Amino acid sequence: MKLIGNIGGFFYLATSIAALGSYKKKIEALKAAGKQEEERQVIEEVCRYWSDKVADYLDLEINLVNPQYLPEHGPVVYVSNHQSYADILVYLKAVKHQIGFIAKEELMNIPLFSKWILRIESLFIKRGDARASLATINQGADMLRNGYSLVIFPEGTRSQSDEMTEFKHGSLKLATKAKALIVPVTIRGTYKVFEQTGVIRKGQKVDFIVHEPIDTSKLDRKEQSELAARLEQIVRSGL
Repeated sequence: MKLIGNIGGFFYLATSIAALGSYKKKIEALKAAGKQEEERQVIEEVCRYWSDKVADYLDLEINLVNPQYLPEHGPVVYVSNHQSYADILVYLKAVKHQIGFIAKEELMNIPLFSKWILRIESLFIKRGDARASLATINQGADMLRNGYSLVIFPEGTRSQSDEMTEFKHGSLKLATKAKALIVPVTIRGTYKVFEQTGVIRKGQKVDFIVHEPIDTSKLDRKEQSELAARLEQIVRSGL
């Protein structure tokens, strides 16, 4: 019964991604030409178009708290809890500049999604492989230095609830390596869109709570070592 209940929603999501084909050539051409600023602008445009359509379909209401802490442009590392697949949609709606995501490697197996998540300048991280993870962190730091922004979910997986697990410090190294600005975010209620029942539910209200940014260029070694715990405490305070 859950499969039947989700057919309409899954079909809409698939067709909405497939409809982005007109943007594909633009992004790839700009990337090949090394026109990074123009590439970021097109990525922002396509993400805005897609997230607006899907949020309207889901009748999703996003309550943005403390919008004054949202930077107008990157590079920025957004760090938050991870309740749902819908967190990606909410980020694309709330943030008004290019963002990519640090995602687990298993998501590469999802048709359409995996190609587009890479196309918007995201990275897949291979959990349990220290060498591959280090390479991803170094690549992410280079992307930040080149002006791209990234979202990190340090829990490593979806909680699928209003609970939050411990933040892992590994992926945060890309922020400190690049001396990037970190913006902590608490996401609240996205698990109700799908994970709570296993069926896509429309008309949900979610909170996107932005906390005061942290400039990692001003952190000493001790503060860097304590960064994961500090961010976890900040993000947890919004739940």
